[in-house]
Amino acid sequence: MTTEPSTGTGRGRVAITILSAGATFLAMLDATVVNLAVPELRSAFPSESLSDVTWVITIYAVPLAALLAPAGRLADVVGRRPLYLSGVGLFVMASALCGVAPNLPTLLIGRCVQGIGSAVMIPASLALLLHGTPVTRWTRAIGLWSAATALAAAVGPSVGGLLVTSLDWRAIFYINLPLGGALLLLAARPGTSGPDGAGAKMPDWIGAVLLGLGLGAIVLAVSNAQFWGWGDARTIALIVGGGTVVAVAVRRSVGHPVPALETDLWRNTTFSFSLGASALYGVVMCMWLLTSVLILNQAWHYSVLRTGFAMTPCALAAGLTALLIGRIPSPRMPKFAIAGGALAMAAASIWTWLALAVEPDFLRFWLPCGVVVGLGMGAVVTGTACSVLLSTAPERLAGAIGMNTAARQLGTAFGVALVALILPGRGVAEIGDFDRVLLTAGAVVAVVALLGLVMPVVRPSDAGPALPVTSETLDERA
Repeated sequence: MTTEPSTGTGRGRVAITILSAGATFLAMLDATVVNLAVPELRSAFPSESLSDVTWVITIYAVPLAALLAPAGRLADVVGRRPLYLSGVGLFVMASALCGVAPNLPTLLIGRCVQGIGSAVMIPASLALLLHGTPVTRWTRAIGLWSAATALAAAVGPSVGGLLVTSLDWRAIFYINLPLGGALLLLAARPGTSGPDGAGAKMPDWIGAVLLGLGLGAIVLAVSNAQFWGWGDARTIALIVGGGTVVAVAVRRSVGHPVPALETDLWRNTTFSFSLGASALYGVVMCMWLLTSVLILNQAWHYSVLRTGFAMTPCALAAGLTALLIGRIPSPRMPKFAIAGGALAMAAASIWTWLALAVEPDFLRFWLPCGVVVGLGMGAVVTGTACSVLLSTAPERLAGAIGMNTAARQLGTAFGVALVALILPGRGVAEIGDFDRVLLTAGAVVAVVALLGLVMPVVRPSDAGPALPVTSETLDERA
């Protein structure tokens, strides 16, 4: 099977790389950048309760997780560039609405539309990158895209802290305008998209709607269980109802000529193991990042700005590791990146349990521990992305990307719920509470390591290979 050619010129490949990494960075950054702005938002809207204000985080996560898989499937059909332009344009307009929001309801509408835009542009961005990159450089491209993903998720608190402290909470959204505008201008230039391959039949729209509604209901229930309670009728109804709707969407996709969700990809063991690893990694990533902010801000009494900067070494380590891992020319790279990265995060969990103290100790404890966690994050993100994509046919890349990213976002929602479940509901958490959270994260990430170890070496999928994955072809990427 042949793949689509690249754009040909070095300048064109650089432009595509910027488009892909830039859109992914913006989408994932906005998933965490608002976290440290909650106190300022509460002050800006004093008539709103804390639970109402935290919807600023939830209402972005719900459409992001719900629409990633359908959007990826759509990108495979209508084309990568049109979906990319639509997603970035929607994201930029929604960011402007958030920035000028006079009240909380307007801000929530803007955040919801932001989430929709992000869900559209994430799978389109990597599909755009891969179809504009020579096959022999695919793992490097995936490493770069993964670096943007890992860096954005980890650096969000520091960027948010800096903007909120130096300027205002509105700056968190205004910063997206010039960055997103630059991406739109670059994407509109000729020669920056590569062949688009659109024109196939549209996927089952009924199945896509059902899938989005079902996933959205589950994420909504899990995200709000800390306020409603797990036994609350709303929580139970959304989880049961959402699960039922997702099951109907999956059943409808099986055997459908143009399914909303390509369930036959799951027949590939490597692909399925990678989705499971991505979902569990999302749980652990969220638990680590959220708990880290709470430790620094509540237990060690760091300021918002200092908390953000203390998170930076983890972010830099994650991004650098993703870049380096993508350059390893071995067919076993994905599974060992997943296993090795997960074991590093498990080791950091044990380290935290043994060494975390009431008194701040940045240089001897927090800095090295954060670097180890960052190394693990970068390795797992890159390993899962590589294993998913190298076991997927070229014409199904965006759909596979959407499923993988959706799995991670679903895990993130459950990570928030686990943190809320373990930490005390009232009062300030103590060191022992944080230890329990991170030990739980260590147990979960140990399962990720096990999945990586038992996962088969990447091989062609039943639908056809994305490229012939052999030691010879991978060696050419070095």
